[in-house]
Amino acid sequence: MRKTTLVNIFLRSLLIHATLNFRRMQNLGFTMAIIPLIRELKLNEKESEAFLTKHLQMFNTHPYFTGPIIGSIVGLEEEHASQKDELFDVNAIKQSFMASYAAIGDTFFWGAFRPFAAFVSILLMYLGLAFAPVIYLLIYTPVHVWVRLKGFIEGYHRGKRGFEFIRSLNLPGLAVKIRWMSLGVLIALLLWLSRSGGYWPFMQTYSIVIRLAAVAVVLLCMFLMHKGLTQLQLLYGAVAVFVVISWTGLMN
Repeated sequence: MRKTTLVNIFLRSLLIHATLNFRRMQNLGFTMAIIPLIRELKLNEKESEAFLTKHLQMFNTHPYFTGPIIGSIVGLEEEHASQKDELFDVNAIKQSFMASYAAIGDTFFWGAFRPFAAFVSILLMYLGLAFAPVIYLLIYTPVHVWVRLKGFIEGYHRGKRGFEFIRSLNLPGLAVKIRWMSLGVLIALLLWLSRSGGYWPFMQTYSIVIRLAAVAVVLLCMFLMHKGLTQLQLLYGAVAVFVVISWTGLMN
């Protein structure tokens, strides 16, 4: 397959959420991404219709892992088109990929890496760095773009074995380490806010106590996460605590 066709397909895959719908989720975006494959395989009108109908079925996974799946499907479609294999069930392969990739993507990107990048940029913001939002993009963007691009290339070359590349990254294990790093950054942020002359005025009077309390809060969050609470539940709990504090006037 021509490299220009592969580049075209990959760039289209970046827009897979542009046509997200409640009925079949990412199916329109997936089909739009692989339309250049029709021209590459030189399908006639009837074959093109069958090809599009086949790929317009339900599809939904983590958006950053659509590249690896599309790469695998493109490679398999090319292989089976040359072999004229009528028993090739592409939707079964898509179904087997999308559920596991969705779980891995949610665990790593939504549950670990994105909060870590946010904590780092917030800490830098409080340190007075004007380009803290840009730092967030510099941390987060290259990683997910690399997973998309490298996954697409590996998926295209490996076909059904494209999952081996994603498995080799050990993203669930890496997510655990990044969560610990996030807690470290959070402790640094709390200590910065509790410094003498810090962001919260009442901390100037009770500096030592507040610093110990800040560390205790982080340790409590670690304990609650170990017991099964999610980061979202902890976030809502923190919001509730700050609302109560604001009502009691402790922040004034």
